[in-house]
Amino acid sequence: MTVLVDTPVWSLALRRSRVQAGAIQKELASLVEEGRATIIGPIRQELLSGVRERAQFERLREHLGTFPDLPLITVDYEEAVRDCNLCRARGIQGSHTDFLLCAVASRHGIRIFTTDCDFERYARVLPFALHVPRDEG
Repeated sequence: MTVLVDTPVWSLALRRSRVQAGAIQKELASLVEEGRATIIGPIRQELLSGVRERAQFERLREHLGTFPDLPLITVDYEEAVRDCNLCRARGIQGSHTDFLLCAVASRHGIRIFTTDCDFERYARVLPFALHVPRDEG
Protein backbone atom coordinates (compact mmCIF):
# COMPACT_ATOMS: atom_id res chain seq x y z
CA MET A 1 0.00 0.00 0.00
CA THR A 2 1.18 3.51 -0.85
CA VAL A 3 2.08 5.80 2.06
CA LEU A 4 1.69 9.59 2.00
CA VAL A 5 4.90 10.98 3.51
CA ASP A 6 4.58 14.27 5.40
CA THR A 7 7.05 17.16 5.38
CA PRO A 8 8.79 16.42 8.73
CA VAL A 9 9.72 12.90 7.60
CA TRP A 10 11.12 14.08 4.27
CA SER A 11 12.93 16.87 6.10
CA LEU A 12 14.57 14.48 8.55
CA ALA A 13 15.72 12.21 5.76
CA LEU A 14 16.76 14.80 3.18
CA ARG A 15 17.97 17.85 5.06
CA ARG A 16 19.51 16.68 8.30
CA SER A 17 22.26 14.31 9.31
CA ARG A 18 21.61 10.60 9.01
CA VAL A 19 22.39 10.07 12.70
CA GLN A 20 19.58 12.42 13.71
CA ALA A 21 17.00 10.73 11.48
CA GLY A 22 17.54 7.13 12.65
CA ALA A 23 14.50 4.86 12.43
CA ILE A 24 12.44 7.43 10.54
CA GLN A 25 15.01 7.65 7.76
CA LYS A 26 15.32 3.86 7.66
CA GLU A 27 11.56 3.46 7.27
CA LEU A 28 11.37 6.13 4.57
CA ALA A 29 14.25 4.44 2.73
CA SER A 30 12.34 1.16 2.85
CA LEU A 31 9.15 2.80 1.56
CA VAL A 32 11.09 4.45 -1.28
CA GLU A 33 12.84 1.19 -2.15
CA GLU A 34 9.47 -0.60 -2.21
CA GLY A 35 7.95 2.13 -4.40
CA ARG A 36 5.39 2.95 -1.72
CA ALA A 37 6.35 6.53 -0.76
CA THR A 38 4.25 9.30 -2.26
CA ILE A 39 3.95 13.07 -1.97
CA ILE A 40 1.54 15.88 -2.78
CA GLY A 41 2.38 19.30 -4.20
CA PRO A 42 1.95 21.25 -0.94
CA ILE A 43 4.49 18.99 0.79
CA ARG A 44 6.91 19.49 -2.09
CA GLN A 45 6.37 23.25 -1.75
CA GLU A 46 7.02 23.19 2.01
CA LEU A 47 10.25 21.24 1.55
CA LEU A 48 11.59 23.44 -1.21
CA SER A 49 10.58 26.70 0.45
CA GLY A 50 13.03 26.14 3.28
CA VAL A 51 16.11 25.90 1.07
CA ARG A 52 18.16 29.09 0.70
CA GLU A 53 21.08 28.06 -1.50
CA ARG A 54 20.26 27.72 -5.19
CA ALA A 55 22.45 24.62 -5.72
CA GLN A 56 20.92 22.86 -2.73
CA PHE A 57 17.44 23.85 -3.94
CA GLU A 58 18.14 22.32 -7.36
CA ARG A 59 19.52 19.09 -5.84
CA LEU A 60 16.47 18.74 -3.60
CA ARG A 61 14.08 19.62 -6.43
CA GLU A 62 15.74 16.98 -8.62
CA HIS A 63 15.61 14.36 -5.88
CA LEU A 64 11.95 15.06 -5.10
CA GLY A 65 11.21 15.02 -8.82
CA THR A 66 11.55 11.24 -8.76
CA PHE A 67 8.35 11.10 -6.70
CA PRO A 68 5.20 11.90 -8.67
CA ASP A 69 2.56 13.93 -6.87
CA LEU A 70 -0.72 12.31 -5.97
CA PRO A 71 -3.19 14.41 -7.95
CA LEU A 72 -5.34 16.78 -5.95
CA ILE A 73 -8.93 17.38 -6.98
CA THR A 74 -11.62 19.78 -5.84
CA VAL A 75 -13.17 17.28 -3.45
CA ASP A 76 -9.84 17.04 -1.57
CA TYR A 77 -9.95 20.75 -0.77
CA GLU A 78 -13.63 20.60 0.16
CA GLU A 79 -13.08 17.60 2.42
CA ALA A 80 -10.08 19.32 4.02
CA VAL A 81 -12.37 22.21 4.98
CA ARG A 82 -14.96 19.78 6.38
CA ASP A 83 -12.22 18.02 8.35
CA CYS A 84 -10.91 21.34 9.66
CA ASN A 85 -14.39 22.41 10.76
CA LEU A 86 -15.07 19.04 12.40
CA CYS A 87 -11.81 19.12 14.32
CA ARG A 88 -12.20 22.77 15.28
CA ALA A 89 -15.68 21.99 16.68
CA ARG A 90 -13.95 19.44 18.94
CA GLY A 91 -11.23 21.88 20.02
CA ILE A 92 -8.54 20.53 17.68
CA GLN A 93 -6.60 23.10 15.66
CA GLY A 94 -4.48 22.37 12.60
CA SER A 95 -3.03 23.80 9.42
CA HIS A 96 -4.72 23.80 6.05
CA THR A 97 -1.96 21.56 4.67
CA ASP A 98 -2.44 19.05 7.50
CA PHE A 99 -6.14 18.77 6.77
CA LEU A 100 -5.45 18.46 3.05
CA LEU A 101 -3.16 15.49 3.80
CA CYS A 102 -5.91 13.90 5.90
CA ALA A 103 -8.46 14.37 3.12
CA VAL A 104 -6.16 12.97 0.42
CA ALA A 105 -5.17 9.99 2.56
CA SER A 106 -8.80 9.27 3.31
CA ARG A 107 -9.88 9.49 -0.35
CA HIS A 108 -7.07 7.20 -1.50
CA GLY A 109 -7.33 4.83 1.46
CA ILE A 110 -3.65 5.27 2.31
CA ARG A 111 -1.76 5.98 5.52
CA ILE A 112 0.13 9.14 6.49
CA PHE A 113 3.75 8.83 7.66
CA THR A 114 4.61 11.77 9.90
CA THR A 115 6.42 12.73 13.07
CA ASP A 116 3.93 15.55 13.69
CA CYS A 117 1.97 14.64 16.85
CA ASP A 118 -0.99 16.78 15.72
CA PHE A 119 -1.98 13.95 13.37
CA GLU A 120 -2.63 11.67 16.35
CA ARG A 121 -5.32 14.12 17.48
CA TYR A 122 -6.78 14.41 13.97
CA ALA A 123 -6.91 10.60 13.69
CA ARG A 124 -9.23 10.42 16.71
CA VAL A 125 -11.83 12.36 14.69
CA LEU A 126 -11.08 11.84 10.99
CA PRO A 127 -11.21 8.71 8.79
CA PHE A 128 -7.54 8.16 8.00
CA ALA A 129 -4.76 6.06 9.51
CA LEU A 130 -1.17 6.76 10.43
CA HIS A 131 1.74 4.71 9.12
CA VAL A 132 3.73 3.17 11.94
CA PRO A 133 7.35 2.30 11.14
CA ARG A 134 7.69 -1.46 11.06
CA ASP A 135 10.31 -1.59 13.79
CA GLU A 136 7.89 0.22 16.13
CA GLY A 137 4.98 -2.12 15.83
